[in-house]
Amino acid sequence: MHLSADRPDITQAFIYFLNHGLDNTEALYIIGDLFEVWMGDDIAEPFTIAIAEAIKTVSNSIPVYFTHGNRDFMVGKQFCLRAGMKILPEVYCTNLYGVNTVILHGDSLCTLDIAYQRFRRFRSLDIVRWVYSHLPKKTRLNIAAKIRQKSVQGNQQKHYEIMDVEPSAVTALLARTGCQRMIHGHTHRPAIHQLTAQEQRVVVGDWYTQGSVLKVSDKGCELVTLPFSETN
Repeated sequence: MHLSADRPDITQAFIYFLNHGLDNTEALYIIGDLFEVWMGDDIAEPFTIAIAEAIKTVSNSIPVYFTHGNRDFMVGKQFCLRAGMKILPEVYCTNLYGVNTVILHGDSLCTLDIAYQRFRRFRSLDIVRWVYSHLPKKTRLNIAAKIRQKSVQGNQQKHYEIMDVEPSAVTALLARTGCQRMIHGHTHRPAIHQLTAQEQRVVVGDWYTQGSVLKVSDKGCELVTLPFSETN
């Protein structure tokens, strides 16, 4: 969703979805990049508080699970407790209506983007996360702004294939986990890919110009688009 203070339309659409789009839902999974950037649980903005309260209302009725994305990897226990979300491991396996399913954000599958994977390993180090979390708030805000600017510039220069998942990485993860279905986001290319007769890769879309929701039931997977004009 990449929620941010300068895109109130996305925030409003997401809160509308939480309030009106979860009838007959057993659980909600938020699989990363809930926020455009996250500077730390100790930096609370009005819109993030509103998001936490809206998610908390949902979590009082059904489980809400959260997977870290590359934008909000610093979301911590404090915010998740406030929102009533349960943090999932980076790679999470579960059985959804009889289908063994692996759920993840998806950035780890973009193995051709060597520079990003190098940065990803660096920012995942405990010492790096500790140092970042103890920097002054103003410094963290400046770092977040620079990361976002650099990312936009870098993505404009990268080829389509580099920014997408690598098929061999998908195959390897399905084999390692013993799952038949993979669900991820990150690439902003919503689609249901039938890899083999038994294996499937499902990509959830972004919320830049419309909402994107994946519904999983005993009938299979369905990608749903939510026009902002109907959710505000």
